[in-house]
Order: sequence, then structure tokens, then C-alpha cells
Amino acid sequence: MNDNSEKIEDKLQFLREYLIAGDINNFRRYFLSLHTYDQGQFYLSLANEERKKIYAFLSPEEMADLFDTIEEDEEFIEDYLQEMNIQYAADMLSEMYTDNAVDILNQLEQEQQKEYLDLMPLDEAEEISDLLVYEDNTAGSIMTTEFVSIAAGLTIKEALLEVKRQSEEAETIYYLYVVNSKKQLVGVLSLRDLITRKDDELVENVMGTRLISVHVTDDQEEVAHTIRDYDLLAVPVIDLVDRLVGIITVDDIIDVIDEEARSDYSGLAGVDVDERSENPFVVASKRLPWLVTLLFLGMGTSTLISNYENMVSEVSILAVFISLITGTAGNAGTQSLAVAVRRLAEKEDKTRTIGRMILGELSSGLITGLVTGITVFLLVGIWQSNMILGLVIGVAMLFAITIANLAGSFIPVLMDKLGFDPAVASGPFITTLSDLTSVFIYFNIAAYFLTAL
Repeated sequence: MNDNSEKIEDKLQFLREYLIAGDINNFRRYFLSLHTYDQGQFYLSLANEERKKIYAFLSPEEMADLFDTIEEDEEFIEDYLQEMNIQYAADMLSEMYTDNAVDILNQLEQEQQKEYLDLMPLDEAEEISDLLVYEDNTAGSIMTTEFVSIAAGLTIKEALLEVKRQSEEAETIYYLYVVNSKKQLVGVLSLRDLITRKDDELVENVMGTRLISVHVTDDQEEVAHTIRDYDLLAVPVIDLVDRLVGIITVDDIIDVIDEEARSDYSGLAGVDVDERSENPFVVASKRLPWLVTLLFLGMGTSTLISNYENMVSEVSILAVFISLITGTAGNAGTQSLAVAVRRLAEKEDKTRTIGRMILGELSSGLITGLVTGITVFLLVGIWQSNMILGLVIGVAMLFAITIANLAGSFIPVLMDKLGFDPAVASGPFITTLSDLTSVFIYFNIAAYFLTAL
């Protein structure tokens, strides 16, 4: 642990002692000296009765700074609000950055949202209400309306004064957005440009006009790609008539990337990785539908094997290599699936990229299948002193891996075309499907060489 971490740990210990003792002056002195992230982590570590003391020690504005750092999907967020006096909670929400307040309110029922909005100042309530109407996971749902906009006809000196006037309420001032009389976005100016230009120059003569913007209905993942591709700290959000209605900052996009990564991993694993419930019945109820679906697919594999029961009883050595072929094919299919989901998430020139990807996965499947097949042919042939058996296993491995690679890349594309999340074609699904096809291939090839075996 470094010196800085030790100092924070010491402060947190002092804070807890001051909180328990009701020493408001020392508590506030230490607490407000912490970074807001550390304040949030301290708050989350407290028990119910301890948190209630904090509400008496801190103003709604100070609590808003803390809540701006708490993840909006924190599972107990609704409980935290209900612990507070309702007017205190409403005041806190109105002091938060608009996008963060919206994220929290989106966790609540509409009736609860209205209770808080009714207690807020009218301007803040209207601003938050405007954002609540946007669909989840769109640019409109994650944007903030706290930004700096200036008129194109201002001089640099006038623009500086305007920035100073608006900066207190703005979430960021790295970019200054230039709008016309209809509030339409016409240009952008960096803060650096503003302070290095002559006072009498006009904003419209120095602003950038090669605008990168997103629409309120754009998917949040597309917004993340835009910010990544153009190395932006923030991106403006426009409506149907090109009016500037908000901005999305890079810190919000980091949250989006994290959310999308968790979503993809959840799909690949066939489980909700954000599930935090300690109730085993709740956890089981969420996992059972997927497991039961896989169970029925697995039954298909078992039924297929039973159809070749006579062959297995006649040449029992065949049973030894079933798991070898199905396991290897399943691993190959999962690798291909991971590549496909990643490529689909990039959303770049889909038609050409996807076609190339499927062809590439088919080719790599043939190569890996061929190398693996030759290897297992030699190993099994020498081990069992039966080169025909080795040939059966090797050829089955070649076709099983090739088809698994093809399925791992094609099925997510099909899911995407049908409008489903490609990650639904999860690892367990592809593995189970590979088992079915691998067993079918294996026993049909074995049947062809049965007399030689």
C-alpha cells in the first residue's frame, strides 16, 4: 500500500470515529478534504444509522458532489434516497449534474420520480424531465445539458466573459459550442483557441466548422466509438433540427464502455455478472431458464449418441474420444464467437467486414482443424496401434473444428440481423451446439470406416 493510500485509510478511520461521536466540525473538516470519489466510497461503506448521521452533517449540495461519483446502477441507490428526508433528497438531486440525476431517477418508478421532481426548483425539474423521456442506452439518455454555448457573432473578449458566466454550472469547458439564433450547432472552439486569440477577433472567424456530433437517438455504443475514433473529450448532441441539446463527456463514455463490456461478458458466460443478490432462490431463478434451454440442447446430443449405441458397443474405443472431439470443437467455437461479437460491436462497414470475418474464421478453422487433426491422428494411431482409428479421430477433428469456427462467427451475425444482441449466442450455447455437430460428424465418419476398425 502506498503512502497516499495509507493517509486516506487513516482519514477514513478518523471520519468513522468523528461520525460515531457526533463531532460535526472535525468530521466536516476531514470529509471535505477528501476527493469526492473517496467520499463516495466512505459513504458506501457505512451502515444505515451511520449514513443517516451524514445527512445531518452535510448539505444537499455537498451530498450531490458525493453522489455524482456513485455508479447509477449501484443496487441500493433507491434505499439511499428513501433514508433521506424527501425534500433533502430532491434538493440533492437538483444540485447534481443533470445526467447523473437522470441516471438515478431512471432506477425509480414514475410515481417516485414525480414526487422528487415536484419538490425541485422548476428550472431543474424541467431540465431533468426533458432527459427522462429518452430511451435507455441512447445518446439522449446519457447526455448532460450543462455545457457552454456562445453566439457566433461575439468577439473573443465577449466570449471569454460569457464562458466565465456559464462555467460555474457547466460540467466541462474544454469545448465551447457555437450556436446561431435558432440554437443550432454551427461551430466549436477549444478553450485553448479562446485564450490565445486576440480580443477583437470574431468567434465565427476562428471557430472550427468540421463538426463531429451525435443525434439524441443514436445508440450509446455508437457514441462511444465516435469519441474513441476522434479522440474527443466531449461530443455535442443534436436533435432533429440540428439544435444543440446536450453534450456527452468522456467520463460518461468510460461508464458506457464498462457497461457494454459487462453485457458482452454476461452473454458469453450465459449469466448476469452484475447479479449481486445473496438470495440463492433469486440467483437460481435468473439462471435456470438459460440452463434448462441448454439442457434440452444437451439432450439432443445424448439422443444422438444413443442412436449409435450399437456401434459403440461393437467398437468401444470410440467412446473414449467423444469428449476430446466435442471439447476441442467447443473451445474453437467459443474463440470464434468472441471475435465475432467484438467485430459486430465495432459497427464499421458491416457488410464487407462481416463477410471477410466469416471467411477468415472459416479459413482459420480449416488450418487449425488440419493441424489438430494431423496431430491427433499421429498420437492416437501410435498410442492405440491403430492408424485407421487415428484417421477417424483426425478427420472428425478437422471437420468438427471447421464447423465450430463457422458457427461461432455466423450465429452472432444471424442474431444481429434478426435484431437480437449478438452476445446472446453465448459460449455455453455455442459449446452445446458444437457438441451436437461434433458427435454427428464423429460417428458418421466412424461408421464409414467401421469394418476397418
